[in-house]
Amino acid sequence: MMRAWILPIVLMSCGSAVAAGELVTGSPGIAVALLLVFVALAGMNSPLIFPRSIGAQQAQHRSAADGLPVVFWRPGCRYCIRLRIRLGRSARRAHWVNIWRDPDGAAAVRAVNDGNETVPTVVIAARSHTNPDPKWVREHLSSSR
Repeated sequence: MMRAWILPIVLMSCGSAVAAGELVTGSPGIAVALLLVFVALAGMNSPLIFPRSIGAQQAQHRSAADGLPVVFWRPGCRYCIRLRIRLGRSARRAHWVNIWRDPDGAAAVRAVNDGNETVPTVVIAARSHTNPDPKWVREHLSSSR
């Protein structure tokens, strides 16, 4: 669990240090702007922007019942962030599995990616798709109603 928060914590610490340095030199406007940039970067790299994760087995069971995709992801992955942002509100309909929190999820991703933990890996109708186009995933989410 802590591994997912390392990058956001480092970004917040660096941002605070840089902002404090700017305040000391007498540039409060620059300090606030830099702090906001670091806060935004920390937020984008935190698990907070993703829907609640469930276990791989539970996600696969739910997907078999409702036909919705299973998205395997990990915090800090820029392609996962891109997919999450481009899916918008429809992202909540998918079943999200954080491979850093679920060993079964990590094993499932390695099994379909030649032993690599390449994410995002999206499973739709028992077929895996590594780093798919967000538009394509959004179409599958909307057609699974």
